[in-house]
Amino acid sequence: MWFVFALLTVLAWGAADLFYKKGADEKDRYSHLKTAMMVGLVMGIHAIFMLIFTDMNYNPINILVYLPVSLMYILSMVVGYFGLRYLEVSISSPVQNSSGAVTAVLCLLILGQSMDTLSAGGTFLICAGILALGIIEKKLDKPKADDNDKKYRTGLKAFIIPVIYCVIDALGTFFDAYYLDDVSATPLKDVTAETFENVANTSYELTFLICAVCIFIFLKIKGQTIRPKAQVSRGAAAVFETAGQFTYVYALSGNGAVAAPMISAYCIVSLILSRIFLKEKLTRSQAVSVAVVIAGIILMGVSEGLSE
Repeated sequence: MWFVFALLTVLAWGAADLFYKKGADEKDRYSHLKTAMMVGLVMGIHAIFMLIFTDMNYNPINILVYLPVSLMYILSMVVGYFGLRYLEVSISSPVQNSSGAVTAVLCLLILGQSMDTLSAGGTFLICAGILALGIIEKKLDKPKADDNDKKYRTGLKAFIIPVIYCVIDALGTFFDAYYLDDVSATPLKDVTAETFENVANTSYELTFLICAVCIFIFLKIKGQTIRPKAQVSRGAAAVFETAGQFTYVYALSGNGAVAAPMISAYCIVSLILSRIFLKEKLTRSQAVSVAVVIAGIILMGVSEGLSE
């Protein structure tokens, strides 16, 4: 069953990227906040479902305990939603999915951990690919022939946004290692070896729900009208995001050596879907750079899987 869950995770997160892009309205300055609101709502519903139907003995204080990690993840996602207004999924998804390389570097420099050959090679490829994309985007930092579609505007400023996402998400993953590395040392309250991962995830989802409520109030203060029909793509993205998060845990519980690299390459699905449904096109240089980044992600995924 682990393979089925891994495949579902890949498809779910790949589809989520597609719908995130479809929900990115270049004419709406609050588009990214509305997307975050929908994701928080769906994740909150899932968290409540977990509280009702699972026996994790949840202590609400864990919302505060896990808050630093939750805020890093939520902030990175909001930054990512904002960036999708200006950059193709074909570029943003691989760059954002490169946060594992940043996390590896942080663990290497701050925690003094070692890096195996595969991880080192993957990190090098990712950094090289992102650097190449940055140089290319700098050259393309001028209006396209048809500049009316701002959703697909390129440029170095737009490219920096998914890089910021990558760094913030990596910080969240880095902090997460402190909370989830050892159940005996975790600051989470009233957890066991069987429940502490679910407790952490539920705390994150409940925090996202609270953020969704705050965003809703903010949008109302700003006089924004939340039309249900306009939230369809955002709602679909939220459902796929949450579903992928749910199946991810079960996928890694099986053959992690295969599941980890398989899941880490979900941005390939995002790229294929964006080409089919959004008609995105990359220059040859961009395509090669994206391929290098994806190769690096796969290498790091293989390394992670072999260490399971």
